[in-house]
Amino acid sequence: MPLKLPENKVIITVAQTGAIVTKKINPSVPEQPDEIAASSLACYNEGAAIVHVHARDAAGENSASVEIFREIHQKIRAVCPMVIQDSTGGGPNLTQDERIACLEAGPEMASLNMGSMMRTSGKYAGVPWSNMPHEIEHYVGRMNERGIKPEMEVYSHAMLRDVQNLIDKGLVKKPYYIDLVLGMRYQGACDATPKILLSLIDMLPADAYFNCAAVGPAQLPLTTLAMLMGGCVRVGLEDNAYYRKGELASNAQLVERAVRIARELGKEPATPDEARQILGLPPLKK
Repeated sequence: MPLKLPENKVIITVAQTGAIVTKKINPSVPEQPDEIAASSLACYNEGAAIVHVHARDAAGENSASVEIFREIHQKIRAVCPMVIQDSTGGGPNLTQDERIACLEAGPEMASLNMGSMMRTSGKYAGVPWSNMPHEIEHYVGRMNERGIKPEMEVYSHAMLRDVQNLIDKGLVKKPYYIDLVLGMRYQGACDATPKILLSLIDMLPADAYFNCAAVGPAQLPLTTLAMLMGGCVRVGLEDNAYYRKGELASNAQLVERAVRIARELGKEPATPDEARQILGLPPLKK
């Protein structure tokens, strides 16, 4: 069984922007560095400890620009001490090398996708999202060179094989951090149901903390279940544009609701420094 957080704590990540959701879908999606920093501060004030970062160019398209990532980091760090976690998923318009360019910006953490899937909708339908074993090992090697902790993104039970491969080869350090991402509209991804979440938790390796990220209306019930199971949770507009059916959300609203539910369960949101200590990250440099 995986590690459980202290009974009175929960680590909350906010995924604010993503690669797919645009201002046309929800005007509150922060795309530019100033917007991302302002939203980060609002989410920090509500109780989020980790901010998951995607970069967009001036036109709102997914970007691999190290300069944009650095600007985002600088603006976030100027207003709050959140753990900064960059995405190496990027977007369907980015190459493999472009997806890991963000590591040059020096985040504390970065996502590490643990298997390949096939896009099934939108203009990129039929385009594979490649994360082959040798690519995963290359990505984590680049992270290790820079002291960046990987968050291993698992979308199905089969991807736990690649998690174990990294553990067996000593390419990831304890405590491991695994994000269970459910409800993605890709072939090869699992549905967002309590049964699937619990089965994945049951199969996780020892010495691993887990996080739950569920897409769309499943975000609320599955993150609540994850808290009950001793896990961390991810909320935000990347995964869910709505507060409830027909009502658009902001990132801060989604964090506030997660915190309110956590407190009803007897848990307090971990501060960024507490999250760093739990996850084995170095203290933030003053």
